[in-house]
Amino acid sequence: MSFSNLGLSDKVLAAVAGAGYTTPTPIQEQSIPHVLARRDVLGIAQTGTGKTAAFVLPMLTLLERGRARARMPRTLILEPTRELAAQVKENFDKYGVGQKLNVALLIGGVSFGDQDLKLTRGVDVLIATPGRLLDHTERGGLLLTGVELLVIDEADRMLDMGFIPDIERICKLVPFTRQTLFFTATMPTEIRRVTETFLHNPVRVEVSKPASTAVTVSQSQVTTGREPHEKRETLRRLLRDATDLKNAIIFCNRKREVALLHRSLQKHGFSVCALHGDMDQTARMAALDQFRKGELPLLVASDVAARGLDIPEVSHVFNFDVPHHPDDYVHRIGRTGRAGRTGTAISIVNSADQKSIAAIERLIGQSIPHVELPGGTPSSDEQVLEGEAPLQPAEPRARDGRRSRRGARRSEDNAARPRSGKSHGENGRPVKSRQPVPQMANADVPSIGRPIPSPKHDVASEPGDHSHLPAFLLRPIRARR
Repeated sequence: MSFSNLGLSDKVLAAVAGAGYTTPTPIQEQSIPHVLARRDVLGIAQTGTGKTAAFVLPMLTLLERGRARARMPRTLILEPTRELAAQVKENFDKYGVGQKLNVALLIGGVSFGDQDLKLTRGVDVLIATPGRLLDHTERGGLLLTGVELLVIDEADRMLDMGFIPDIERICKLVPFTRQTLFFTATMPTEIRRVTETFLHNPVRVEVSKPASTAVTVSQSQVTTGREPHEKRETLRRLLRDATDLKNAIIFCNRKREVALLHRSLQKHGFSVCALHGDMDQTARMAALDQFRKGELPLLVASDVAARGLDIPEVSHVFNFDVPHHPDDYVHRIGRTGRAGRTGTAISIVNSADQKSIAAIERLIGQSIPHVELPGGTPSSDEQVLEGEAPLQPAEPRARDGRRSRRGARRSEDNAARPRSGKSHGENGRPVKSRQPVPQMANADVPSIGRPIPSPKHDVASEPGDHSHLPAFLLRPIRARR
């Protein structure tokens, strides 16, 4: 079947042909006719199957008739992340070339004033994240009573991010007679409850079982040690030994781990960028743009990049951290092997990840094969051989980003501390410092994992910066007799 048999308008068909597409995917083939017939649709399909075009193309056809009114959008699309919202807007710009539609994007990190100005001019398509949308409605700058079509995309990701209460509030603000399109890759119990509440006699379109992985993705797992530097060394070996690696997304569970791994890979000569939720919107879009253009072939990211991002030619996905939720694994490896291409997904697993791996295998209904790391598992002394020192905590800083006064005073005190065993009083005479009492062999003395300083062997004379340590840890320790 071709796109011409789905009932799309001539303008949309011309835009699709201009983009180089001739045959619709299964989710597009089954969903588009029902959307054009004004039916509610519940679409379930694995990631990378073209769900975005399944609602963008029929929406463009339906919006050819009618006009927008100020502060009252005609259609509303809800996305869990800023990147997904921006990507949907790119699809409207791509396929709506021959139409004069006003498309607005409401996401965080952008000025309220600019967004409010667009809403005042009238919007045909409003693409938003739930938080920013509710901010505009609470300020009185947006009315949802004119919404004819509501799209809830990546609903399972909405659930993971805690947006379901916001979705319920938004659904009560739009008209009861609206048409609703609901797309998800997995169907947890909470998502099923939402569909039963807000969809009216929907057409269920399911092109694959929930939580299934693409057959074009080759999956494997590599065993490593539990120490962070062992995992980093394992990842570097995999990156260097991959023969067909064009580009790769490396997933971590925490934003802090993304930043640490990003610095480590840069230190070892890899061209890499980072993406996580604490970055401002400009930096996030710049990182994605560099990765898409191939300027930086490696992207270290949190799960903010795991859902729906359309980067068609990602050759590899590495799970540096095994995800805590099995559904996240399905979405992560779905970033590769898209649109019929082949891809590779490798998970770095240690002894603490066995329960998570077992849960993932139960969800996807298949076992993930083990592969041997070339050269064997890294040993604990490879850290010294590779010259990567443990990452130290940052110096204390005030809320505005400057170094705190206590940290500054501590640094000055350490720099001014005398290196000899004697100090000088106010009268200029040397004052003999108190010597620490020798410790007994079995004395119960607290230890901080480093040699106890003495006046003749002061911390200030040690190599390295000790300003990150509290002042009381730098004092000599005396044992009680």
